[in-house]
Amino acid sequence: MWIVRVALNRPYTFVVLALLILFVSPLVILRTPTDIFPNIAIPVVSIVWNYDGFPPEDMADRIVTINERSITTTVNDIEHIESQSYYGIAVIKLFFRPSVNIATALAQVTAICQTQLRQLPPGTTPPLIVSYSASTVPVLQIGLSSDRLSEQELNDLGLNTIRTQLATVHGAAVPFPYGGKIRLVSVDIDSPALQAKALSPLDVVNTVSAQNLILPSGMVKLGPLEYQVEMNGSTRTINELNHLPVKTANGATIYLRDVAHVRDGFSQQTNGVLSGRVRKPS
Repeated sequence: MWIVRVALNRPYTFVVLALLILFVSPLVILRTPTDIFPNIAIPVVSIVWNYDGFPPEDMADRIVTINERSITTTVNDIEHIESQSYYGIAVIKLFFRPSVNIATALAQVTAICQTQLRQLPPGTTPPLIVSYSASTVPVLQIGLSSDRLSEQELNDLGLNTIRTQLATVHGAAVPFPYGGKIRLVSVDIDSPALQAKALSPLDVVNTVSAQNLILPSGMVKLGPLEYQVEMNGSTRTINELNHLPVKTANGATIYLRDVAHVRDGFSQQTNGVLSGRVRKPS
């Protein structure tokens, strides 16, 4: 063979090449990137619609079907579409071709979903749009537990404090916390008290909506000076909502605390996560 002939005629050249490979190999090995999760180019975009109280049939007929029909005419490079409808939630998965420009696809999906809100049932909120690929797998799971904090406080801590710190990690995609109770300000209506005072639940809703407003502050000029005006349109604590006036009748003011109770509560819980920790009996 010719390579054997060259090696016999030029032995020093091959010795130098062998030494060069020997010295360069460690540097090449250290600088070669490695990944135990290879990149699989199957881009997927998920659209998550939420509408509390909607049964799966209505989610599929009134939201998913309409959204899928519009997506197929405005979004490019779709390979196929899958969807699942549950009680109050629907998930649409868009599988794109490997050659797709995912940034353009996300922009198109977001644009059509925002535009279509007026065609959907009243009160429909914008969907959550998440992009991921088949090579995106969870590498870390964090569980929160406490003997002093409630479930809604733990969920609020994970969503607004811990998740925001993890989101700054390069390349990390941090989903929303799963399990627990979503923190929510709840108004518990006392129906007998409402009837006794000739009021309806709509009066309570109008009271909270009209007297708990976030308004922009303005400026007032007094002589040569200007002062920033702070609007007292929103309460600073949850308990202060109980002191909002609902109605004045026969010279007496009916407050919200007389017909309802505002508390730091949670929305309807649909899932939960139980830890595997075993406690010793006391």
